[in-house]
Amino acid sequence: MMLAVAGATVAYAQSPRVVTSDKTGWHKIGETTVDLKKERDEIAVLGADKFASIKFRVTDEPIDLVEAYVVYESGDDQKININMHVKAPGDSREINLNGGERSIRKIGFVYKTLPNPGDKKAHVEIWGLKTNSDTK
Repeated sequence: MMLAVAGATVAYAQSPRVVTSDKTGWHKIGETTVDLKKERDEIAVLGADKFASIKFRVTDEPIDLVEAYVVYESGDDQKININMHVKAPGDSREINLNGGERSIRKIGFVYKTLPNPGDKKAHVEIWGLKTNSDTK
């Protein structure tokens, strides 16, 4: 039991936000700081977790965003090839999710940080778009 709790703590050491609003528009889902050591990160999505699109916002240092994957509450997943250099500050392109607005369990992404003086870290936020199309 303790191993399961320890594993969960490591897997979600990033900062997921609990999304409490169902208002139409962009909402911050979570954030993490990435560095030259890792090349993969994952963020749990908690609360009001239905989104139609996602995007990545990068600050502090640029990254090369290679791909992302979304695991839905239903258990199916979506792999998204991005292959985009994201400047800091800057946003990735908007990424539409399969099937319109859906409940998300977690979002993972693969990236490359670019060598920089002092090995500075990049701050990455994931934003989700609520359309509330299922309530209209």
